Amino acid sequence: MQLLLSGRALTAGAVAVATLMAGGSAAGAASAPVHPAAPTGTAAAAPDIPIANVKAHLAQLQSIATANGGNRAHGRAGYRASLDYVKAKLDAAGFTTRVQQFSASGRTGYNLTADWPGGDPSQVVMAGSHLDSVASGPGINDNGSGSSAVLETALAVARSGYQPTKHLRFAWWGAEELGLVGSRYYVNSLGSAERAKISGYLNFDMIGSPNPGYFVYDDDPTIEKTFKDYFTGIGISTEIETEGDGRSDHAPFKNAGVPVGGLFSGADYRKTSAQAAKWGGTVGQPFDRCYHSSCDTTANIDDTALDRNSDAIAYAVWELSQ
Repeated sequence: MQLLLSGRALTAGAVAVATLMAGGSAAGAASAPVHPAAPTGTAAAAPDIPIANVKAHLAQLQSIATANGGNRAHGRAGYRASLDYVKAKLDAAGFTTRVQQFSASGRTGYNLTADWPGGDPSQVVMAGSHLDSVASGPGINDNGSGSSAVLETALAVARSGYQPTKHLRFAWWGAEELGLVGSRYYVNSLGSAERAKISGYLNFDMIGSPNPGYFVYDDDPTIEKTFKDYFTGIGISTEIETEGDGRSDHAPFKNAGVPVGGLFSGADYRKTSAQAAKWGGTVGQPFDRCYHSSCDTTANIDDTALDRNSDAIAYAVWELSQ
């Protein structure tokens, strides 16, 4: 998630769009298990998202950061290596991937999108997250957590052979930490007709905070209810997300008239006694004490929050695309 700073100097001159050819084999058709505590819809039920798989992606992002100066920031080798890792997984699973190139602060940045074959192209459900870290750390919660959960949800689509009514598109944004540059570039690159085809954009930025809260965006009533229904079904109380309002990649979509929603587990705001009574954790401490710091490593993740939010992502993707 980007810092909430006024007067930040941003350079967002767009330069080019590069589409890379997708490869890989078709996805298998074996069904994944349904989370026993999750609500089920009347049609296809969302699978459980294996927390071990999400954490394996986080470990890879940590290794990439460690090998590239301790970060995965825009314009740095660690960011491009992160994108290549995600893209390779999606290509092998049968997605059509595209890399979109842009320029920000004198460096080249990249967005990655992945389309699952089939579904009504006039009704597109998107799920996305920013893939870049700040330069001061590896960015495992911010936002390896969202990026890894979205990746594993996409791979679950492939494993299950899911055939939704609507078209599914997943996205990983660059240069979010410089002011939502990548996602804004993507939205601006779409014509009005293409933007109108997006029936919903779901954003996931920091979903494994070590002193977690359970926050749901309240921008679109249908999307908000979908997430709240999931958490109600597993006995978790939620609150409306306010800390990151307008500070993550849903904002360009919302400003363009696209319905948006998402999840958040908290950044540098401090947990209140009322929140600790609902969710556990430590009163008076930040939701993420390592926010935008070098200690945002794989040790900075709450497994329970990451697991619940990952399953909630899959639930929403399935429910909203049927």
